[in-house]
Amino acid sequence: MSDLLTIKEFAELSGVEASTLRYWDEIGLFSPIMRNPENNYRYYSVPQLITLNFITVLSDLHISLKTISDLEKERDPEKFIKLIDTQENLLNMEMHKLRVSYAIIHARRELVTNGVKVDDAAVSVMFRENKPINIGPRNEYREGETFVEAIASLAQSAKDMHINLSFPVGAYHENIASFIEKPKRPEYFFSIDPTGNHSMETGDYLVGYARGYYGEFGDLPERMAAYAEENSINISGPVYTVYLLDEICMQDPSQYLAQSCVAVSK
Repeated sequence: MSDLLTIKEFAELSGVEASTLRYWDEIGLFSPIMRNPENNYRYYSVPQLITLNFITVLSDLHISLKTISDLEKERDPEKFIKLIDTQENLLNMEMHKLRVSYAIIHARRELVTNGVKVDDAAVSVMFRENKPINIGPRNEYREGETFVEAIASLAQSAKDMHINLSFPVGAYHENIASFIEKPKRPEYFFSIDPTGNHSMETGDYLVGYARGYYGEFGDLPERMAAYAEENSINISGPVYTVYLLDEICMQDPSQYLAQSCVAVSK
């Protein structure tokens, strides 16, 4: 008994919590070398640290306890290599998911941060850096359909087209004339996705804002066109609309905040 360690002493020596040691004993993964028959206390030996290291190393690799238990009974280099190859593939998939989640957080933080500080009545020209986007299929509208039906259709096909709608989604009008004539019927939708198939190029953009539910732009298209004319600005290219504030952070749909921008030159 003098050569044995109590569970508390073994926990301090190994760095594994006593509660974890108890649980591993209960499931038959790692048991003490003996129990005191009088009080049922657990006792461990120093050489057990070798077996414990096998468990903790694989556990740190996020390998399941059941798999560790199975491997412990029949260990050899070939089985170990096969195991860690499989685990590496699983971790690569998990890291990809985490990178996507991080990108979604970054994209939405940027929009909301801008949304709470802009003057939503202003129209101005601002410089914008290149921003990757993922443009979806051309929208097909039936009689009476507008923005809402089109985006619902996109949601149904997004997975098959590898469009992640957790990223902020925007509307794409082919030109300012289309934006003025049919603001509720964009030709395309796009997501702000760093792996996108398109990009908003670096340059000067005419930018304006509108409060309201999806597709409700008020007189924003006309205000942007008037500003361009008054300031001798040439508008060229598509109009991109994103919602800085939407249902993700706003309770009242009438307070959603859209930002529309189109490339310009003097």
